[in-house]
Amino acid sequence: MHFADPREAREFLAAHPEVRSIELFLIDANGVPRGKLLHRDELLAVYESGRPLPSTILGLTINGDDVEETGLVWDVGDADCWTFPLPGSLTLQPWRQSPTGQVQVSMHPELGLPAAAGDPRHVLQRVIHSLQAEGFHPVMAVELEFYLLDRERDANGRPQPARDADGGRPRATQVYGLRELEQIEPFLADLYAACKAQGLPARTAISEYAPGQVEITLDHGDALAAMDQAIRYKRLVKGVANRHGLQACFMAKPFADLSGSGLHLHVSLADAAGNNLFASEDPAGTPLLRQAIGGMKACLLESLALFCPNANSFRRFQANSYAPLAQTWGVDNRTVSLRVPGGPAASRHIEHRICGADANPYLAAAALLAAVRLGIRERLDPGAPITGNGYAQATQALPSDWLTALRALEGSAWAREALGEDFLKIYLAIKQAEYRAFMGEVGEQDWRWYLNQA
Repeated sequence: MHFADPREAREFLAAHPEVRSIELFLIDANGVPRGKLLHRDELLAVYESGRPLPSTILGLTINGDDVEETGLVWDVGDADCWTFPLPGSLTLQPWRQSPTGQVQVSMHPELGLPAAAGDPRHVLQRVIHSLQAEGFHPVMAVELEFYLLDRERDANGRPQPARDADGGRPRATQVYGLRELEQIEPFLADLYAACKAQGLPARTAISEYAPGQVEITLDHGDALAAMDQAIRYKRLVKGVANRHGLQACFMAKPFADLSGSGLHLHVSLADAAGNNLFASEDPAGTPLLRQAIGGMKACLLESLALFCPNANSFRRFQANSYAPLAQTWGVDNRTVSLRVPGGPAASRHIEHRICGADANPYLAAAALLAAVRLGIRERLDPGAPITGNGYAQATQALPSDWLTALRALEGSAWAREALGEDFLKIYLAIKQAEYRAFMGEVGEQDWRWYLNQA
């Protein structure tokens, strides 16, 4: 585990005397940033000797409730667990009204115990190290879709797309529409400026398949760095949206009649010199690429609770919606789950299209790369690629419910070996607690369906 040098803090404080507060944050199992707001005088000590956070911080539900079954609450007396800053994570938060910095921390592998076992970044780092030990260096990139919503709800109390710059409410779906991007130009300008200030490689902006839905691509690079960037980008998008009086929504399916939002993960493997081991004039890639797909297919069901971690995640899986439905792969085909995009031979890679935008990038990438490792080690054959409509040719659909996915993860010997038994205990305890709470809640849909009929 490599933590930041204290010189980083000294140089930041010297360069930004106006900054009085620094947001210290850690990413939990749900991808939620949790932490503290520090005074600038506290920053250097964090770099020199770390900062304790309670063990329960990595044993919380998405709503912030303790889960005793994680073993991180009463069993350990809510112990202090020591965190340290990650290199390059100390930056400004340009969207704040007062000058504020931010620094991302991670649990120390020993001093952070027992919570360190539940740190999602550790899980990804272990998988990457396993691949590197076998001569494979994963390269990844992220495409993350989200909705821009108005803070004002509609007459029924439901969320609605943000108003256009001209004051109107977008209603029509204009995929790839340029006017749609023009209408949110002030937000996009600040978003790109904030990305530049934080060193995040934001690239193409696209208007997606629904009013107010946007996708921005991050550039490819080292897998761990790419997921660090995805985490910080998501935090940044929410902050910039809030500054504009908007809400950035990363739910997988916020609207029943509109497109869901996905987290597309692009992956290839390089050798020690940086050469793409998937590169091939064959559009279907090298045998190594196909073995990687074979592993992804073989582990898909056992990984699904990491790719689709919430009840709402499964509402996204609908036919002809560009959300995947089965263990399928193809070449330059957006109707499959695992796509090999077109392009020059040197750029050959796999696009993993299964995750919802609500997935934790660290855990999604860890599961994906662990599956790639399995496929290569066992030389798994993915079968023939799908051509044409993958929806019509799917023979085995993915589960459409949360509980089935959780049970598949719980019963997976592969996941315990690849991701760590201690981590899985914590993660499953959190998700099972969320499942019980979600199913125990009675709301508007129950009343609408059953109040007068049952």
